[in-house]
Amino acid sequence: MSAPSVTPAPQGPTAPFVVLMPLWKRDVPERVEAAIASATREQQLRPDLFILTVDGPLTADLDALVARVEDGEFGPARVLRHDSHRGVASALQDGLEASPHELVARADADDLCRPGRFALQIPAMSGPPVLDLMGGSMREFSDRLAPGDGPLRTRPLSHEEIVAYLPHHSPFHHPTIVMRRSVALAVGGYRDLPLLEDYWLWERMMLGGARMGNLAEVVVDYRVDEELFARRGGWHLFASDVRLQRHLVVDRVTGPGLFLRNLALRGAYRMAPGWVRRLGYRTFIETSA
Repeated sequence: MSAPSVTPAPQGPTAPFVVLMPLWKRDVPERVEAAIASATREQQLRPDLFILTVDGPLTADLDALVARVEDGEFGPARVLRHDSHRGVASALQDGLEASPHELVARADADDLCRPGRFALQIPAMSGPPVLDLMGGSMREFSDRLAPGDGPLRTRPLSHEEIVAYLPHHSPFHHPTIVMRRSVALAVGGYRDLPLLEDYWLWERMMLGGARMGNLAEVVVDYRVDEELFARRGGWHLFASDVRLQRHLVVDRVTGPGLFLRNLALRGAYRMAPGWVRRLGYRTFIETSA
C-alpha cells in the first residue's frame, strides 16, 4: 500500500455527528454495553447523538440495557424499534434516515471503538480532501485474545486505490466507517443483501461520485468469536455473492472474466469448512486485490 492520502486534521471545531448501531435479540448484553460505552462516553470526541436501532423483540437483559440508553446513561440517544426482525439493512436504513446530522458513523454491538476513533475520523472528513466515506483499520480480538493483540485488518488508503480494489473485494471495514448521510441516501442507502449490504452501498456511492478514503490507524477492535467464520458459509450467502456480482457487471464495475473469477473464489469460500474459510479470508481477501 502507498502512504496514506488522508491524514487527521488538527483538532478544533468539528461537525456534529451520529453513531448508528443495530441491535437484536442474539446480541450478548455484556458485549453490547461495552460496545456502546466505547462508542459514546469513552470517546475523546463524543457523538452528538447515539441512534440504537432495535431489530425485533429482545431478551429482558437487553431491554433493560436499552432502557438505560434511553435514560441518557451513555449520552444523548434515540432508540428506534422494529416490532419484528427485519434484518440489518432495514435497521441501518431506518437509522440513516432518522439521523439529524450529515455525518453518520457506524458501530457494531460486539466490537470496541478505540477512544481516539472519532477524534481522528470526524475532522478528517472535512479534509483536505473532503470525504464522503471513510473507514480505518481494525485489530481482531476474542475471549482468548485481548484487544490490541490480534491480527491486523487493513484496507486501501487513497480514493484511487479504493476504486481499483472495489471490483475485487469490499474496500471498507463496515464497523469503522463514517459516511455523509445525503450521499448515501442519494444512491438508495442500505438495501437488503445478507452480509453484503455494505459492499453494495459502497459500490453505489462510488458510482454516485463519492470521495473515499481509509485511515491507516486502527480505530476499532473487531470481535472474532468461534462462530464468526462458520456463519459466513452456505448456499444462502453464496446467493448474495451472485446477486452482488451481477450488480457489479450490470453497473460495468466488473466484466465477465472478473465476474467468473470472483464467483469461483466466493463459491469455494462459502462451501469450505469454517477453519478453511478463516484461512482463505486471511490469504485471499485480506492480502489480495
